[in-house]
Amino acid sequence: MNIPVVDFSPYNLRENNVSDEHIVDLGRQLKSSFTEVGFVYLKNTGITQEEVQHVMDISKTFFLQPDEMKLSFSRKSVANNPNHGWVSLETERLNPSRPGDLKESFNTSSLRTDIKWPSPPAFRDIQTAFFLRCQELSLRVLRVMAHSLGLKPQVFLDAHRYIGSDENGTTLRTLYYPPVNSALVKEGQLRCGEHSDYGSITLVFQSHEGGLQVLSPSGNYISAPSIPGTVLINIADLMQRWTSDCFISAVHRVLLPPAGDSSTRQCVAFFLQPDDEALITCCDGSKKYPPIKSGAYLMERFNDTYGRQ
Repeated sequence: MNIPVVDFSPYNLRENNVSDEHIVDLGRQLKSSFTEVGFVYLKNTGITQEEVQHVMDISKTFFLQPDEMKLSFSRKSVANNPNHGWVSLETERLNPSRPGDLKESFNTSSLRTDIKWPSPPAFRDIQTAFFLRCQELSLRVLRVMAHSLGLKPQVFLDAHRYIGSDENGTTLRTLYYPPVNSALVKEGQLRCGEHSDYGSITLVFQSHEGGLQVLSPSGNYISAPSIPGTVLINIADLMQRWTSDCFISAVHRVLLPPAGDSSTRQCVAFFLQPDDEALITCCDGSKKYPPIKSGAYLMERFNDTYGRQ
């Protein structure tokens, strides 16, 4: 099984008018991908490889600084938005049964202008601009997804009104996977442990290095390589609940590089989350899952990832 590639040019970020015919066709393709594997590559979205590279480049200048220079930007250092900021190496355990993940990240969860950002000023500007580009693309994808299920777009869109504020947990994460010293790796440790994402959908932009794998419905892991010019999009947990398991929130992981491979890895991920107070109920009217507030579910998952504090 391979992850499908869908041409999103009829509704890319430069297109303000999309025909019903194109919406129907895109919806059919996305629904097929999201019900069969939970992942899809979109090409011709309007987000350029140059934009992605700018984010990776400015982020890498931050990650390559000594840890003591990054500490003041740590996650939980921003009032009212505990997820914003730097996450150090081995702090996260996306699979709580494994040792800490061999990666670090910077989370852009708040677009407030009164918070402290790493220097240079371009860091904030580039992260914020890319956050807004991903937000716009995500909302377009949600519209197509709703149409594919025979729903009005507002069913999903109304639950994402406060993106970028302290009332919504949507996060742009720039991730850096440093070289791995095989002699120091703990038993069972990975660059990123097996997990499913938490919210609505996730947009992933990868560097050329591999390692990302997706668990298929047959129970086998398949590779999700970087395809230049595409964004990899996957369904997350709340969307699976919302659609009564029509769309699949697939488990995925990032493996260690082969022994002796000292390459680094980078990716940028945009985790779209419904508003904290949005009540997620099954959109088909069933009782397959009990209602749950988005913010409460997110906090529960953070407790699993970072340990209960």
